[in-house]
Amino acid sequence: MCGRYALPRQQVHRVAEHPAHPNVGEWIDEDRFVPRYNIAPRTYAPVIRRRSLSEASSQSSQSDSREDLIMQTMRWGLVPSWSDHEDKTLSTTNARSENLVEGGGGIWGSIKGKKRCAVVAHGYYEWLTKGKDKLPHFIKHTDSPLMLMAGLYDCVMLKNSDTPLWTFTIVTTPANPSLSWLHDRQPLILSSPEALRTWLDTSSQSWTPELTKLVIHPTNSSTDREGKLECYQVPKEVGKVGTESPSYIEPVSQRKDGIEAMFAKAKSKPTASSQQPSAPTEHTMTTTVVAKSSPPSPPSQKRKRTLSPDPDLSLTSEVIALPETGPSKRSFKPAPSLPPTPKKPKNTSSSPKKTKAKADSSSGSAKITSFFKKE
Repeated sequence: MCGRYALPRQQVHRVAEHPAHPNVGEWIDEDRFVPRYNIAPRTYAPVIRRRSLSEASSQSSQSDSREDLIMQTMRWGLVPSWSDHEDKTLSTTNARSENLVEGGGGIWGSIKGKKRCAVVAHGYYEWLTKGKDKLPHFIKHTDSPLMLMAGLYDCVMLKNSDTPLWTFTIVTTPANPSLSWLHDRQPLILSSPEALRTWLDTSSQSWTPELTKLVIHPTNSSTDREGKLECYQVPKEVGKVGTESPSYIEPVSQRKDGIEAMFAKAKSKPTASSQQPSAPTEHTMTTTVVAKSSPPSPPSQKRKRTLSPDPDLSLTSEVIALPETGPSKRSFKPAPSLPPTPKKPKNTSSSPKKTKAKADSSSGSAKITSFFKKE
């Protein structure tokens, strides 16, 4: 299957550099072609064909064989010549090679013998299915800027139209073993001068045994043998019709916004510590230890050891070796003691209410005693 291909501006005029060396005389409707990296069905693109008998007879007798091949801009998606209107339900983007060889060829029967062409491309896209994901790949020649794919064409005058419509389709074959991992179909690629000449030779106006051999055994004349084609994954954006970018024909790993670029940016990006260096702060702690040692050492000898890995944040330990005078002791200054907190004095006075109550009770007993004494 071939549902998308590319033909950039810098490649379209390099037809003569193809290994088949096609000698193209003129380009009909060149102004209708817009170079694209994402050519989809119903897009206008150039094909190479041989002049028809009527066209050849109208040419001057002085014309050479170079004038027999012409390039013409046509629309992708064949519309049969017997159509009154364009039937969009027909699937004519590709023509299976098996249908050309077996039987009458169906819709292709009337044109396979006399209307054959070569579709000009830089390379074509194919999608690899992995589960629910589809990964686009680009296939092109390793030794040529252009690829020629076998095709069929036709011309029709549709109802209510005053200009003829030229359309084409791409012939596909079973995939070569070197590309069968990608898809089970591929375009019929014309790589050698013999293959191109056989396909474009419409002098007999019929299908010939040579054509059957070319279609059934495409590896005998095409470049889809190992080492002739290169295939690599490309960005998924190419799957959207109407989008355009030169990066569509570049490997994903080599894109400016691809994986390699991402890791390169990560390596060049400065770290946070290098961007904002911390201000140096001094924190020094000194501990004096009286230690026992066998050979007495002068008191003036000292050894300092840095405990912190950061030179700005240094914790040092200072050891002083003294003559042996007794057991090892660690000298330190006790922290100054704080004065005791004064205690709150207890309240020994009784509450006013209780005092008043005692006073009232004593006065009452006094009155009763005085009453009995009078009697």
